[in-house]
Amino acid sequence: MKKLKYFLLTKSIGLYLNILSYVKPKKAAHLAYRLFSEPRDGRLSKDSIPDVLKDAELNTFSYQDYQFNTYTWPGNDNVIVLVHGWESNASRWERMLPYLKDSKSTIVAIDGPAHGLTSGLEFNVPVYAGFINVVVETFNPTILIGHSIGGAACMYYQHKYQSKSLQKMVILGAPSDLRVLLRNYIRLLNLNSRIIKLLDAYFLEKFSFAPDDFSATVFGPTLAVSGFIAHDIEDSIVAFEESQKIINHWKNVRFTETRGLGHSLHDDKLYRDIYQFLMD
Repeated sequence: MKKLKYFLLTKSIGLYLNILSYVKPKKAAHLAYRLFSEPRDGRLSKDSIPDVLKDAELNTFSYQDYQFNTYTWPGNDNVIVLVHGWESNASRWERMLPYLKDSKSTIVAIDGPAHGLTSGLEFNVPVYAGFINVVVETFNPTILIGHSIGGAACMYYQHKYQSKSLQKMVILGAPSDLRVLLRNYIRLLNLNSRIIKLLDAYFLEKFSFAPDDFSATVFGPTLAVSGFIAHDIEDSIVAFEESQKIINHWKNVRFTETRGLGHSLHDDKLYRDIYQFLMD
């Protein structure tokens, strides 16, 4: 019954947007983008902070109109920054943290736009990359670790900002192409070709790049840092093939294929492999 209700809801929304694209195209484009970019989960309140974050130092930073939060576990001068994915928050790193703490490094986790305790309703990668840049300029990390769209944000960040302090990046279950994410969204709602063109134009106007330009084919060749990529062959959220696109365009990268871990990629062996990569 739940699946049927979800199916009917998504198709009804899609039908409304399709009709709206003929009557009020600008409104249709804006609404389609809002539905694509506003997360429904991943928020935290100060009254319900997960235990893993309670022993960290909470700091608030500003970027554009956003107030965003970081959580720091102090260590030595080597700094690792953690970047979570869609409909998540900094607590998603709970299972990996013990391995990272073994390195004695200082660890900093970010709450992304419209996630965790961070302000805003909209999540987008350029803003997330701006958050990362503020954190990098503050803490001078040598390592970025990103999961899912957070991994894409890490790659986009380094492509755009070219940090001199970074030496390594770990990318877990990340998409390569924005076009693929949009295609999945369009298929889910059964949107028409007018909406596709309207969304392309909306992205170009808002971010000064077209969806086809947000791709590992663009970012990969500019990434001079060492990389570690892991992706599960059974990932039902981000297709395994996305990681293949990334490794085909990132010269200095190590790839690990997993099976049965799904999109979350929580696994002790994988965390040990990541630790070894970071310590090499």
